Amino acid sequence: MKVCNELKPKKVFEYFEDICSIPHGSKNTKAISDYCVAFAKEHGLKYIQDEMNNVIIFKEGSAGYEASEPIIIQGHMDMVCEKENGVDIDFEKDGLRLFVDGDFLKADGTTLGGDDGIAIAYAFAILDDDTLAHPPLEVVITVDEEIGMLGAEGIDLSMLKGKKLLNIDSDEEGVFLTSCAGGLTAECELPVTRKSTEGMEYELKITGLQGGHSGSEIHKEHGNAIMLIGRLLKQLADQIDFSVVSLTGGLKDNAIPRETICTILMNEALETELQELVKEYDADLKKEYHISDPDVSVLCTKKENLSVDALDRTSFAKVLFMLRNLPCGVQNMSMDIPGLVETSLNAGIMTLSEDTFSLSFSVRSSVTSRKYEVTDRLCFVTEFLGGSVNISGDYPAWEYKADSKMRDLMVQTYRDLFQEEPKIQAIHAGLECGIFSGKIDGLDCISFGPANFDIHTPKERLSISSTEKVWNLIVEFLKRSK
Repeated sequence: MKVCNELKPKKVFEYFEDICSIPHGSKNTKAISDYCVAFAKEHGLKYIQDEMNNVIIFKEGSAGYEASEPIIIQGHMDMVCEKENGVDIDFEKDGLRLFVDGDFLKADGTTLGGDDGIAIAYAFAILDDDTLAHPPLEVVITVDEEIGMLGAEGIDLSMLKGKKLLNIDSDEEGVFLTSCAGGLTAECELPVTRKSTEGMEYELKITGLQGGHSGSEIHKEHGNAIMLIGRLLKQLADQIDFSVVSLTGGLKDNAIPRETICTILMNEALETELQELVKEYDADLKKEYHISDPDVSVLCTKKENLSVDALDRTSFAKVLFMLRNLPCGVQNMSMDIPGLVETSLNAGIMTLSEDTFSLSFSVRSSVTSRKYEVTDRLCFVTEFLGGSVNISGDYPAWEYKADSKMRDLMVQTYRDLFQEEPKIQAIHAGLECGIFSGKIDGLDCISFGPANFDIHTPKERLSISSTEKVWNLIVEFLKRSK
């Protein structure tokens, strides 16, 4: 029996549950793209599926709306795949396990993918309902938004006739977004060498951090597990002698990493000193992060005697230098909009292979020159140490448009329906509206969505009542768009 059968709006949650049953993490979008195509075929709708798996679906206007200006409804089909420790799921093959908790829809031990599966669910519920009044619709569903808006960058929109775009990809109901930061992904790679090493193995682990979206939650000062393990290793290296065997942390460059693990080899005679230093560091973090990350914990576990290849002294020094000197977190606050982060970056993925140390950053800024300035700092340090930086997914900021008829209509519709005043805001997180504005001359955009909390973390939860409220808003907005 499906979990969402009794939820309203019925069709929206039926489609959302279908979407959640299909693996659709970034770079794994073929199945969900084919699902979108199958929907279009089943309903006799014209569609386009490109080589990237982006999908566009068209529907004529309802009776009396045939000659109205088309409305573009847009969202992305990929999700961030994060899970709690010990959760048995293969995101490449398995669907999510949904459950209802009061007013919230959640997934068991994993991210929910309300960002942005709910956009597809809304769009399909509209396309499926021939009783709704609406202009011609152009539904654009992109791939790989979460790893640099790659689908939006590569999609051909030349066949679209609409100049008004509803981007259903924000997570605070009653807030309409009208501009966003631009961004890029920077992967810093450093060649390393190893030497044969013997000693007792110890596992160092930083865990219990909150994590979160590296754009919309970067200002909350949640601890970054990658940066914190670097700090720990430097403090240990100042006091005792050890060698690093492995180092890993984070899953997505746009999610603040919640956990890191490092294995080291050292003389067992130094164990008491090691444990005492770790204990002191654990106490420091608990004090520093008692508000933002109250469950943070630093653990040290004794393993076994080993003889393996570990980083040599020079490579370890370079890795440590990167971890302690590459920037991370909020860099600049906006001088135009009080409280808005202007420029930030997040170290989201750390890996150490046999011959390469890698750190992947999500860089964001609403000021283009500062986006490239902070990227240059990453490049300068990495290249100085003999490494290289690969830049990908570079997307522009979405600039505020003072005159927006669509925004005015959406605001008035919200007031009339709910007798509440919506908020108009800019956001530090990236949205595809900037790329679409560059592709469609004179495009009028607005971004909105239902209340969805703790996105990009296993605590993600979608408000059921807010989902219905936003559904009513979309339906009424389309009705008024004659």
